[in-house]
Amino acid sequence: MTGKPFRSFVICTVPRSGSTLLCGLLAATGVAGDPDSYFHAPSLEGWLTDHDLKRADFASDRDAVRAVFEAALMRGKGDTTMFGLRMRRGSFDLFMEQLKLLVPGEMSDAERIEAAFGPTLFIHLSRPDRLDQAISRLRAEQTGLWHRNADGSELERLAPPQEPRYDAAAIRRHMAAQEALDAAWEGWFRQERLNPLRITYDALSTGPQQVLAQVLSALGLDPAQARSVLPPTAKLADALSREWRGRFEGET
Repeated sequence: MTGKPFRSFVICTVPRSGSTLLCGLLAATGVAGDPDSYFHAPSLEGWLTDHDLKRADFASDRDAVRAVFEAALMRGKGDTTMFGLRMRRGSFDLFMEQLKLLVPGEMSDAERIEAAFGPTLFIHLSRPDRLDQAISRLRAEQTGLWHRNADGSELERLAPPQEPRYDAAAIRRHMAAQEALDAAWEGWFRQERLNPLRITYDALSTGPQQVLAQVLSALGLDPAQARSVLPPTAKLADALSREWRGRFEGET
């Protein structure tokens, strides 16, 4: 927006769109920060807990929010000068509400974000195949396993292992929910008159180094840094995912 060199980027996304892969790729370059969901929890108390801060240590909510943003900025930069943030749509409204405490005044959302983090590149990471996305989310919720490392070992497990169970109604709910979240992003881009860098899950999963080079170039960083970076995560989709897809398509 400012025409100045980017100092930060925000990956605007929804669950099961490949953001963990993209964040890992960017972090591995050593020049593009350490992006993650630093404002993921649904409350200020949750944010404080995520950043190992205590509410009792601050005189006001504004002081607490400032400490959270300062902690997030430090973590999101890693050992670089670039701040990276993954923002899921479900966390965005609370994020903007709290940011207004730190950056008050009449301005657009994008201007407020840039006031906090510097010139910002907005990246829209989406997964147009709603059915695959919904199946992926349902299986993650049922099995508790959300991500695997590239070597097949578990990266993120949020619940004890359970057997996955086909559930057409749940798949439909997830498809509708994901579509609504992406529509909300699109509405916000229009509201803010933003033209984000657009990346799809398919492009990222089939050509991770090419997409990484594209993002680095957009940030004004050397795209050659992408050549030596290997994908840090492995796909979870398998024959069962394909079976569920065929069954769902056959029923609808």
